Amino acid sequence: MFPRNISHPSSKQEYRQLSKLVLETSSNMQIMKAKYLITVVALLASACTLTSAYDPSPLQDFCVAVKDPASALFVNGKFCKDPKLASANDFFFSGLNVPRDTSNPLGSNVTAVNVDNLAGLNTLGISLARVDFAPYGLNPPHIHPRGTEFLIVLEGTLYVGFVTSNGDGNRLFTKMLYPGDVFVFPIGLIHFQLNVGKTNAVAFAGLSSQNPGVITIANAVFGSDPKINPNVLAKAFQVDKNLVKYLQKQFWSNNN
Repeated sequence: MFPRNISHPSSKQEYRQLSKLVLETSSNMQIMKAKYLITVVALLASACTLTSAYDPSPLQDFCVAVKDPASALFVNGKFCKDPKLASANDFFFSGLNVPRDTSNPLGSNVTAVNVDNLAGLNTLGISLARVDFAPYGLNPPHIHPRGTEFLIVLEGTLYVGFVTSNGDGNRLFTKMLYPGDVFVFPIGLIHFQLNVGKTNAVAFAGLSSQNPGVITIANAVFGSDPKINPNVLAKAFQVDKNLVKYLQKQFWSNNN
C-alpha cells in the first residue's frame, strides 16, 4: 500500500524516495506505539502503587501517636518475639472442647481465641471463638469493628442475622442454621445469634483479624462509662427519659 495522494513510481529515483518515505512513516508509527506502551505501563504502575499505598488496618480501638519513643507502650498490634526464640507453644491453645457456663441472663458464653491468648496469631490476620448457648440463649446484637466473621453450627438450631448499613436501608438478612451450616457476617455490621431449640447449642466462629474487637450494642449504648446523657438517648430512641435511665441502671451495673 502506498501513502494516500502518492502515485506509483515512474523511475528508480522516485521509487527510492517513496521507499524512504514509507520507512520513515513506519518508523514514526513504531515510535508512537512505543511511547503509547510506555505511557500505559507507567499509568498501570502508578495505579498499582496507589492501590498498595494505604494505611495499615487498626488492630486495636485506637493507637495515639507519640513523639518520644521512650514513652511508647503499644504498637498497632503486638511486638514480635525473636523468631529464633519461638516455640510450638506460641502457636497452641487448648480447651475449646470444654462447654462453657451459660448460666447468665443472656444464656450464652463466648470463648475467644485471639492474639491476646494465642501469641502466634500476631500478624496472621485470623482468630476464632467458641460460642455456647443454653436453650433459647442469645448472643446479642453486636459488631466486630475489625473483622468479618463466619459461623459454623456444631450442635443445636440457631436463628442468625445481620443488618446492613444506613445507606443500604438497614436491611435484615436472617437464616435458620442447623449442624454443619455456615453463615457469614460482613465486617462492621450488627449481627446476632439466637438458640431457638430446647437443648444446648454450640457454634464455632472464624474471624478475619487477630483482634477483631467486639461492641455489644446494648452494653455500649446503655452501659458506657461515664453514662451517655439520657437526653441524647431519649431523643435518639424516641422514648421517655425515665426508660433510658432505667436501662442505663441495668446495663451500667452489669458492665461496672
